[in-house]
Amino acid sequence: MNRKDLIYQIKVSLNGITPPIWRRIQVPATYTFWDLHVAIQDAMGWLDYHLHAFRIKKQNKRKPVEIGIPDQEYEDTTLPGWEIKVCDYLSEPGNFANYDYDFGDGWSHNVLLEGVLLKEHGEKYPKCIGGERACPPEDCGGVGGYYNLLEVLGKRGNSEYRETVTWLQNHAKNYYPFKPDHFDAQEIRFWDPKKRWKIAFENGEA
Repeated sequence: MNRKDLIYQIKVSLNGITPPIWRRIQVPATYTFWDLHVAIQDAMGWLDYHLHAFRIKKQNKRKPVEIGIPDQEYEDTTLPGWEIKVCDYLSEPGNFANYDYDFGDGWSHNVLLEGVLLKEHGEKYPKCIGGERACPPEDCGGVGGYYNLLEVLGKRGNSEYRETVTWLQNHAKNYYPFKPDHFDAQEIRFWDPKKRWKIAFENGEA
């Protein structure tokens, strides 16, 4: 069967957070890892401000394959995501990868291929068909910083609370009021990954 007729159903789960934060997305089976990166960013609610990498452990290999944005200034074994098809590494249900975003805050996601489906006539892909809870705010300090943020927001009135609210309001995206339990798949808007690539690379931002 032509791969253009197939859809990958993928569950993306943010590691280290309880209750869990996750998304279930459907993407074309022809996607590259760059395309998948953009879909994950949009579905999760990240702003794509930081570096990322997929890491996939292959059988009989000691080191995982790393796919993302190679560093042009140093010897780097990272494979360019826009040149590598997802199907080259994730092709059967149960295959999975680790997706790391923002190496400073250290957000780690599990990316699980749940199923390979036939494309539905008239449907637009990618699309998000499920999920739970809001994405943490960018630059909040990783898992520990996220839990601290929730604790501070639960204690209204003190100076730390007011400073945190001001930070949330004046972020690149206004995160206030931050509702950690909120998620609505209908609110998700997916970028064209080719446009995102042009913005990142042709403008010299990546």
